[in-house]
Amino acid sequence: MNRRPTLLAALTLTAAAALTLSACGSDDSSEAKANDKIAGADTGDSASASADASAPADAGRPKIDLPSDLSYTFDWPRTGDKEKDAILADSEQSIKAVDLAIVNQNALDKPYLYYYEGEAAASTQKFIQNYVDHKAAITGAYRFYAPQVAVDKDGTASFSYCEDQGKAYVKYLKNDEVKKTPVTAKSYVVYHTSLKKNDKGVWVVQKMVSQSGSPKCQP
Repeated sequence: MNRRPTLLAALTLTAAAALTLSACGSDDSSEAKANDKIAGADTGDSASASADASAPADAGRPKIDLPSDLSYTFDWPRTGDKEKDAILADSEQSIKAVDLAIVNQNALDKPYLYYYEGEAAASTQKFIQNYVDHKAAITGAYRFYAPQVAVDKDGTASFSYCEDQGKAYVKYLKNDEVKKTPVTAKSYVVYHTSLKKNDKGVWVVQKMVSQSGSPKCQP
């Protein structure tokens, strides 16, 4: 499962209702369409600018410019441990890179492919493609908190964190309609990621699972 399961559910349900009313399409029209090119197969041609001043040494990190209607709060203070802080910084950029792909309506957007590999890249491609298929983007404010990071000696790491989606919404691009949904327990999501440090010194996401309504993340 990918990031934003609650928002994705709202997107799917709204699209399904629209299809029913218009008497066109089928029940599986909300499924992500497979792309002929596999995500993560070619990640070498990324942008060259550094993501921001808090990121580790440049390593060709892509520049991520998001629209002003999206805002982010990362309540995960730096630890003072070099590797853990690098994971926190790269994870911030990987989250924003996925949102940039949704904004760009491009399921093979280079910036997110810089931070995702293998299973995580493939599932994220499908996640983004669902938004593209429905001509939908995202808007609002996101908050990330309760980080837990552990680094192994073999160059891998695990990172868990919570996300508050209560003030984030799906936006349909055709008419700029914002689908506002009420805040419920499912607005709070926990993520568990597996990462590895690649040959550029970047912590890339290999696997990700999420659970909406997690007791750990409730306010």
